[in-house]
Amino acid sequence: MDFECIIYEKKEGVAVITLNRPQVLNAMNKQLWLDIEQALADAREDEGVKVLIFTGTGRAFSTGADLKDSKGRSLQAYRNYLVHLQEISRQIIRYPKPTIAAVNGFALGSGYELALACDIRIAAEEAKFGSPEARVSSSVTGGAMRLVQDLVGPGKARELLFTCDYIDGREAERIGLVNRCVPLERLMEETLAMAKKIAANSLFSINLIKKGLNMASEVSLEALMDFEVEACLATVSAPERLAKLEEFAERKK
Repeated sequence: MDFECIIYEKKEGVAVITLNRPQVLNAMNKQLWLDIEQALADAREDEGVKVLIFTGTGRAFSTGADLKDSKGRSLQAYRNYLVHLQEISRQIIRYPKPTIAAVNGFALGSGYELALACDIRIAAEEAKFGSPEARVSSSVTGGAMRLVQDLVGPGKARELLFTCDYIDGREAERIGLVNRCVPLERLMEETLAMAKKIAANSLFSINLIKKGLNMASEVSLEALMDFEVEACLATVSAPERLAKLEEFAERKK
């Protein structure tokens, strides 16, 4: 499978999407989003893929939208582009398989939003996160208005979005924006180790748990607890459950 703007690899149950436009710090143009969408579809259908990782080549995860790509675009064409971008972001947020962002450098604007859409974020110490949109008379996309608040709280989210300040990996870890901050040379090692730990568990269970976690902010507690009953029943009646129980019993002998 050939791509113009990403590198797509699969190994040992893990798929890696590497944003690959280093000459423009992995700025996101229309083709890059289309490549991501195609890779997402492939990884979703591949039963051998249990976890999906996003990262970037060179000095950046992604510095955000490629402004050259939007030059001369009509307002209607821009609307169509944004609607499609939002749909791809929804696909990542609601992706049935766990997603991890390995943030190697600058994660700004829509690059930052891509990291936010993932389930887990692991950052290099020198990574830089930020939303510069208000600085250039623009606004955020990708669900960031809710996702940032969910991670760092309403007050800190407003501070970051209103000031357009950038923060490094250590500060991102301190405020809860990322799960873990590590030296750059250990970034992919740590990310792959976590991905393999997740991949060893039941993908069916994780899919249902992730669905419930996404529902949690959208439905009542009563509706969520009803879903939890159905999710539990679905997992315990699956063939995989019997295999896991037998495997557990054998370890106890």
